[in-house]
Amino acid sequence: MGRGDKKTKRGKISRGTYGVNRPRIKKKVRPEEKINIDKDPTVKR
Repeated sequence: MGRGDKKTKRGKISRGTYGVNRPRIKKKVRPEEKINIDKDPTVKR
């Protein structure tokens, strides 16, 4: 079991695939993007 094994994390990395042993990393949402300060101003000056 190692680089050639499809079921291990090392095998997933060598093949370039994802699965249970190697899940995709999700991007974290920053608080600035969640609030939308400058993108959509509702108050007109």
